[in-house]
Amino acid sequence: WLRDNEPDNAQRVSKVVLPHDYLTWHLGQRQEFTTDHGDASGTGYYSTRERRFLPELAEQFLGHSVKLPRIAEPNEIVGRTSSGAAIAAGTGDNMAAALGLELQPGDVCVSVGTSGVASAWSKESVHDENGLVTGFADATGAYLPLACTLNGAKVLDFAANLLGVDHQGLSEMALAGNSSVTLLPYFDGERTPNRPHASGLLTGLRTDTTREDFARGVVEGLLCSMLDAIEAVEKAMGHKAKRVLLTGGAARSQAMQQLAPSIFGVDVILPAPGEYVALGAARQAAWALSGEDAPPQWDLAGTTTHSGEANLETVARYQKLRDLTASF
Repeated sequence: WLRDNEPDNAQRVSKVVLPHDYLTWHLGQRQEFTTDHGDASGTGYYSTRERRFLPELAEQFLGHSVKLPRIAEPNEIVGRTSSGAAIAAGTGDNMAAALGLELQPGDVCVSVGTSGVASAWSKESVHDENGLVTGFADATGAYLPLACTLNGAKVLDFAANLLGVDHQGLSEMALAGNSSVTLLPYFDGERTPNRPHASGLLTGLRTDTTREDFARGVVEGLLCSMLDAIEAVEKAMGHKAKRVLLTGGAARSQAMQQLAPSIFGVDVILPAPGEYVALGAARQAAWALSGEDAPPQWDLAGTTTHSGEANLETVARYQKLRDLTASF
């Protein structure tokens, strides 16, 4: 965009760094620009297969060659502040959260905030020809394939406002309702699957449908949408999830917690409320200071496990509606 719309400004660019690269450089007394594989893998000029930048792509995008930061190792100390404090490599938010949660093989982390994110730990780089899953690198030297939805907790906001209740009231209504209403929650378009012009759809309404049935349909519809993201990640990786870690603002909803296992079809682990991006940054810092080859052991305290019978009928109704509307 800069090349095509502001060519004079594009010509002035000599280096391209990410925000956390700039902060690291500034804190480190402006000695050297560095980045990490996790954040670098979110650019359009990095190869996860080769674990390196592709400067020829950056040159193509900008119109001339530019300097890119050095990619540091995950546990590397990349600089020191003026007071002598060590600076770790840093990383992206999803990568830091995965480090804070200590994702294990077979885990899928589902974070439902404004948008929804499903991510998993992978030893090998992951490549999805459909474009639904981004094969990021993680903050440990491995990989973090990730699928993202546009419609997350705001789906619950919509329903709560419509029903005139708060989120606690919506949760209570959903748990009291029946699984008879099906919601396709593509209110603002969707990207998993790729439907930028879609809108929300509701089916199964009858004269005896209650407010509680509607509330339950909303929660189950949001969970079914996240199941699509989980299955996209599973397909790209080639194996099924053994358990799901549920985080984000919407994870506070008791209805989300209790209904998720029946929609996802596996146990759902609810970590204790916390700032897992910040905890991941702290774990990376401890790792860099330790000089060890692996991150320090990091037990998740205060987790709870939710289980339930798979609700195949509700998932099937949702998938039928999703597939019928694919051309809308």
